[in-house]
Amino acid sequence: MALAEFTTSEPLTLGVELELQLVSTHDFDLAPQAEDLLRVLAKHTGAWDVKPEITRSMIEIGTSIQREHSGLVAELHDLRGQLSQAARKLNIGIAGGGTHAYQHWSDQQIFPTERFHYISELYGYLAKQFTVFGQHVHVGCEDGDTALWLLHALSRYVPHFIALSASSPFVQGVDTGFDSARLNSVFAFPLSGRAPFVTTWDDFGLYFDKMTSTGVVQSMKDFYWDIRPKPEFGTIELRVCDTPLDVDKAAALACYLQAICRYLREERPFEPSEDDYLVYTFNRFQACRFGLEGEIVDPQTKQREKLRDNIVRTLARVDEHALDLRSLDASNLIRDSLRHGNDAQWLRRLRAEGEPLSSVVHKAADRWMS
Repeated sequence: MALAEFTTSEPLTLGVELELQLVSTHDFDLAPQAEDLLRVLAKHTGAWDVKPEITRSMIEIGTSIQREHSGLVAELHDLRGQLSQAARKLNIGIAGGGTHAYQHWSDQQIFPTERFHYISELYGYLAKQFTVFGQHVHVGCEDGDTALWLLHALSRYVPHFIALSASSPFVQGVDTGFDSARLNSVFAFPLSGRAPFVTTWDDFGLYFDKMTSTGVVQSMKDFYWDIRPKPEFGTIELRVCDTPLDVDKAAALACYLQAICRYLREERPFEPSEDDYLVYTFNRFQACRFGLEGEIVDPQTKQREKLRDNIVRTLARVDEHALDLRSLDASNLIRDSLRHGNDAQWLRRLRAEGEPLSSVVHKAADRWMS
């Protein structure tokens, strides 16, 4: 299969995808009712989309193309309302969070589509362990060369989005010690991690041809990179975020990414290089393990600093761009996250106060469904 031409998109447009948990209102374990929910939602109003995910206890929602924070928030509130109403008809709850706190992977059921059965056959038990929940953000680009430049420039900011969105401290009833344990499941796949340092769309096409000729790759969907180009949409797609516990946080993360992209495009503060990836894995691990309390190393200066401090400085640099993009409210919500902590800390506080894990999930579902 040849690589698709890169579709021209309006620069800095946004699209958000959220993978969501379906939970029973009886015991708040995962509920395999995706088909029922999709049937109820078949005639939903709005330009947003809803579709199945790899196991039957999860769904994915996707917004329409958005340009500003206010429009994105309005659409996310609309889809939340319609999803919540449909879920109540089925006596199930919908929750954010990167992992379910105590589900067991062996209990999950693969959603009956050809692609999901193929993934299950190829990856074995990893497919069911992939019952984890992330937020993906698409950013529009006018051509493939720009998309690849921006993809590599954003590599320095990947820890920001891991730490700010982290909402997966619990796995199978245990506190993992990670703020984002979800990404450990993603990293198990052989084509995960960072994209290769290719800087032109023609060269990326040559790389893609080599990969497809091996039989390892059939399409762009087979790459589980942290950031990947999406040529049919004309976007790059950031894939490292856990699904937040509420839609306002999801919108804020998307618009923070939009502001960083505008800053990078217009100011060109550095030129990305292969050396940017020398500390990439270390920085990503710090964000997963320690969240906002992690440390990162600057690939240029080789200096180590607190991730929280780096985010504060980045917010100051991109404020002018956020103002032009009408997303200062989003930047201020990110600042609130730095003060109050990420969603992983919120979940841990509930547990520390003596809440059983079923109650933690219950409150997370209440928070998402409002």
